[in-house]
Amino acid sequence: MTNCELLKKFYTAFSNGNSLEMVECYHEDIVFKDPVFGELKGEKAINMWKMLLSNRNETTEIFFKSVKANQEEGSAIWIAKYLYGENKRKVTNIVDASFKFKDGKIIEHIDSFSVWTWSRQALGFTGFLLGWSDFMKNKIQKTTNKKLEDFMSKSN
Repeated sequence: MTNCELLKKFYTAFSNGNSLEMVECYHEDIVFKDPVFGELKGEKAINMWKMLLSNRNETTEIFFKSVKANQEEGSAIWIAKYLYGENKRKVTNIVDASFKFKDGKIIEHIDSFSVWTWSRQALGFTGFLLGWSDFMKNKIQKTTNKKLEDFMSKSN
């Protein structure tokens, strides 16, 4: 399987809500990074996808495009549309993803997007006012990582 095919397999599984097939594409030493979780390694990165997809519902839509890869690195754009939080706010998140490969698997995965754009949609007025700040970014990371820790403790 080429690295481009590997990325398409990853995102097709993501689109279909299949976290197990997604994480098959990850190397055991995976390093994942994004603005909401920060840096996650190994089992934490794998469990993040399992947690996110466990919250998926019928309104969630995942699309991907512009998948490119060579022997060492790759990239893609993915779009998630979903309802967030207790208030069920509509979120459309457009993410630029970059990858590095090792042994036919993804060893590094970095997702980039505007936290301010995301927080305005997900958190409403508070996100509009504070979503650009380091304070809010740190608060979001603490909250999401606590949710991940709770998910992992319940899964084991």
